[in-house]
Amino acid sequence: MADDYRRSVELERRIFELDNKCATLRTEKPGNRESCRQLRNTSLPSMCAQPVQLSKRICNMIYIVVLDITFYEENRLVDQEFPEDTSPFKIQQLLQDLTEPEVLAGRLVPAQEVQSVLGLELLECLYWRRGALLYMYCHTLHQRKQWIKKNKATFLKCLQEGVRYLMRMLQVRNSVKLNDGVVFHDSATANFLAEGIFSDTHLLTMMYIGEMCFWAVKYEDCSMDTTERKEDRLHFRDIGTQILHKYVLACEGPLQGQGWNTENAKEILNILQ
Repeated sequence: MADDYRRSVELERRIFELDNKCATLRTEKPGNRESCRQLRNTSLPSMCAQPVQLSKRICNMIYIVVLDITFYEENRLVDQEFPEDTSPFKIQQLLQDLTEPEVLAGRLVPAQEVQSVLGLELLECLYWRRGALLYMYCHTLHQRKQWIKKNKATFLKCLQEGVRYLMRMLQVRNSVKLNDGVVFHDSATANFLAEGIFSDTHLLTMMYIGEMCFWAVKYEDCSMDTTERKEDRLHFRDIGTQILHKYVLACEGPLQGQGWNTENAKEILNILQ
C-alpha cells in the first residue's frame, strides 16, 4: 500500500509539472492543446485499486506529452540555428526530459518490466530523439570552426553521447536469426531483419552515426594523441566503418533505386578506412 501511494504521489507531481509547462506553450503552439488538455483532466482516484494498470496508462499519457513538448522545443532550437549562449543548457534539459520515461517507468515497475511498459517503439523513439538532437546540434557546430577550436572537448563529448544513443536505438529490437527452420518469401526483407534494419529511420540512423564518427575522427586527429584519445578514435573509426558498410550494402542492394544516396557514405568510408 505504501508503494502504491508513492507511485500515486510521483505521478501526480509529474502531471502537475507537465501541466504547468503545457500552460506556457499553449499560447505559442495551438497543436499542444489536445494532449495537454487530456493530461489536465487526468486524476488518480483509483490508484490503490489497480496500481499497475493505472500506472501504465497514465505513464503512457505522460510520455506522449513529454514527446510533444520536447519536439516543439527541439524544432525551435533548429529554427534558431542553436544559439551558442543558450543551446548547451537547453539541450541538456531536453536530453533529461527524454530520459524521464525510462526513469519514471523504473520507479513504477520492476527493472525487468520497464521495456514491456514502454514498448519497443517508444524505446526506439526515445533513443532516436536524443541521438538525432545531438546529431543536429553537432551538424551545426561542425560549421563553426572557430567555436570548435575553443570547445573541442565539448564537441567530442556531444558526438560520443549522440553515437551512443543512436547505437542503442539500433539495438532495441533483436535482429531476426535466419536459419533452416524459418521460411521467408522475400529474401531482401529477411536480410534487412537479420541486420537489424526495421525501417527507414534505422537506415537514417546508420548514416547519422557514420557522419558523427567521421567528425569525431577528424577532430581527434587534429588534437594531441593521448592514450585515451587514441582509444576513442579507434572506437569511432570502427563503429563508423561497420555501420556505413552495412548502410551501403543495403542501399545499393535491395534498396537500389529507392532514393537512398550512398555517395557521402562512400566518401566517409574511404577516409575511415
